[in-house]
Amino acid sequence: MLELGYALSSEEHGPRELVDLARRAEAAGFSFALISDHFHPWVSRQGHSPFVWSVIGGIAEATSTLRLGTGVTCPIRRLHPALVAQAAATAGAMMPGRFFLGVGSGEHLNEHIFGEAWPPAETRLEMLEEAIGLIRALWTGESTSETGTFFRVDEARLYTLPDEPPPIYVAASGPASATLAARAGDGLIATSPDSELVEAFRAEAGRRKPRFGQLTVCYAEDAAEAERIAHRYWPTAGLKGKDDLLWELKTPALFEEVVANVRPEDVSNAILCGPDADAHLARIRQYEDAGFDHVYVHQVGPDQAGFFEFYESRVLPELR
Repeated sequence: MLELGYALSSEEHGPRELVDLARRAEAAGFSFALISDHFHPWVSRQGHSPFVWSVIGGIAEATSTLRLGTGVTCPIRRLHPALVAQAAATAGAMMPGRFFLGVGSGEHLNEHIFGEAWPPAETRLEMLEEAIGLIRALWTGESTSETGTFFRVDEARLYTLPDEPPPIYVAASGPASATLAARAGDGLIATSPDSELVEAFRAEAGRRKPRFGQLTVCYAEDAAEAERIAHRYWPTAGLKGKDDLLWELKTPALFEEVVANVRPEDVSNAILCGPDADAHLARIRQYEDAGFDHVYVHQVGPDQAGFFEFYESRVLPELR
């Protein structure tokens, strides 16, 4: 059965607002949420980028049934995997049975801040797989000393642990990362309804492991207004060849340069804009048809209240 979730956009909202949005998502009927883990927003006009692990503590206390995961954390540069293991274990202890760890190989935008070289994609995947193994080792609660290819820990032991380790879901955008997600992870996270990606994941993981797909929309009462808002707050959606740019550009200022010629219609070709409930349902079904069993919706822009009312009254009842 398809589950519908909500995307908490740390790039667009401050920490208190994110906690409130998680509470409202739970009340509206969304069963889970993923919260982005960034050091920078994509473009400065988005305006925010709080430390996600502090926000998760607030959400843990503000909700009671909502399942929550990071969407996604990069445990290979800015955050050492041992710190990610500790942070996720603490979140799992605060949200018993409700927290999962989403991980990925990261973007230069967030991971360059300590001045270390940005590795090529294949190296980042190797680093990610090693990091996942180290996180799982620390979650046993045993004293851990490891010297790997990329990471080292010396007699590290976690004392605060949940009763059960959180699931680890791995973000993928191509066959190599989908295979890694199947091999090292407990599930898949993706940002488009890509059936080939799902099949690459299923070829090794089988059908039991969950598949999460992110759908980006901009609800407004007028479709033209929704297009304007989407263009203002999420212009990167309209970039051609955006996958390479998303992983490699270094600062919000550079993203602002490359989106200077992106038109509103370029963005609305990628982001579903407007108040047509049938169109929203059809886009959700695209993910289901591609093999995803979880879809989480990212509403672009400040009108989150209108989005919740629209989905609670027009979209969620149809999915039930």
